[in-house]
Amino acid sequence: MEMAAFEDKFKEAMSTMVPLLNRITYYIVRRKGKQMRPMFVFLIAKMVSNGKFTEKTYRGAAVIELIHTATLVHDDVVDDSNKRRGFFSINALWKNKIAVLVGDFLLSKGLLLSIDHDDFDVLKLISIAVREMSEGELLQIEKARRLDITEDVYFEIIRKKTATLIAACCGIGATSVGANQAEVDKMRLFGEYIGVAFQIKDDLFDYSEAQIGKPTGIDIKEQKMTLPLIHTLNNCDAKERKWIINSVKNHNKDKKRVKEVIQFVKDNGGLEYTTNKMHEYKNKALTILNSYPKSEYKESLLTMIDYVVERKK
Repeated sequence: MEMAAFEDKFKEAMSTMVPLLNRITYYIVRRKGKQMRPMFVFLIAKMVSNGKFTEKTYRGAAVIELIHTATLVHDDVVDDSNKRRGFFSINALWKNKIAVLVGDFLLSKGLLLSIDHDDFDVLKLISIAVREMSEGELLQIEKARRLDITEDVYFEIIRKKTATLIAACCGIGATSVGANQAEVDKMRLFGEYIGVAFQIKDDLFDYSEAQIGKPTGIDIKEQKMTLPLIHTLNNCDAKERKWIINSVKNHNKDKKRVKEVIQFVKDNGGLEYTTNKMHEYKNKALTILNSYPKSEYKESLLTMIDYVVERKK
């Protein structure tokens, strides 16, 4: 019920006096994804307050969605991507300059939504997330060139790039219903663990045969260092390591070579190790949830955690 009301409030938050912007934001609203992030805001708010939520919860969910959408629009420009979830990206339809400006507009709308209602605790949480996401992207760009990434650096990148926004959702959900700082921090950590598990699952898709909207081996073609590959690189001999790095750097467009790398990773326990790591983070999240009494909101969060690790796309 609140998700339907949230939709209306979100559309309202995006409205503007500029016709071109309205056309673009209408296009964005029409092609919305799973809306997992606003759901986290509402479910956490209700779990920590025995079913309550406020106007601030709606605003927090809208802020998260505005910022998330802004980062997707900017990401498509950075990645020079023409498609997003099967739709044309903003930069493909309206060019990079407009896409960057639309991203800036959405970002400022999100920040102003908090400022206009004196939601400074929400503003702080979202500002930390935006800073960390930028740092994560830049760290990945810097490290990807050299392909000598350690597991620690990999986890730092995905914590900042992906997990920090889900952490913000959970922190905002808690603070929107007046939770104390310790509980807000606990919920942020819960969101961070889920976000890390979510990204690890994405890494595993690169090695699956399933039709998930991105072809198998695309991360290798794009020279992205994912956990199965990092683990395999750190656990093979010098000759094999040299072959993998040469394959990823110089032969990443060669389908046969990419398939060989995928097979090598599978044969050397890369997928098994990665799957175990994903479940490790899932279990850390479950441990936090288990400190709360049984409720329908907790049950829904348990279902969402299962979805994160079991999803097929």
